[in-house]
Amino acid sequence: MRIGELARRTGVTVETIRWYEKAGLIEPPARSASNYRDYDAASLARLSFIKRGRELGFSLDQVVELMALARDREGDCGEVDAIARGHLATIERKIADLTALRRQLGGLIAACEGGEIRECNILCALAPAGTP
Repeated sequence: MRIGELARRTGVTVETIRWYEKAGLIEPPARSASNYRDYDAASLARLSFIKRGRELGFSLDQVVELMALARDREGDCGEVDAIARGHLATIERKIADLTALRRQLGGLIAACEGGEIRECNILCALAPAGTP
């Protein structure tokens, strides 16, 4: 299949497919007689795997590592589990950080009494200490 069809079937842009190819994440496809890229089912599966991994928030390095582990069908999935657990811990830290940020920003907004800009509590919280 041509690159446009691969993009349509995976929901990945043509530019991203080309970038993944240059980065070595997907194999360079065969070329047709008219020099079009001709992707096969393996390329479709690999690109779908990458896209789904990215949708789950895995880094590209993690996705590459997971793809390498997936090639050993008889291997122990402990390494896969460790990667997933580490990623989940990162997500949980981010959620905690965002929850604290929401609370802090909500407090600033709730304390807003209107008035003149020079007295704005939100802008005061953004300004470095000691600046007017």
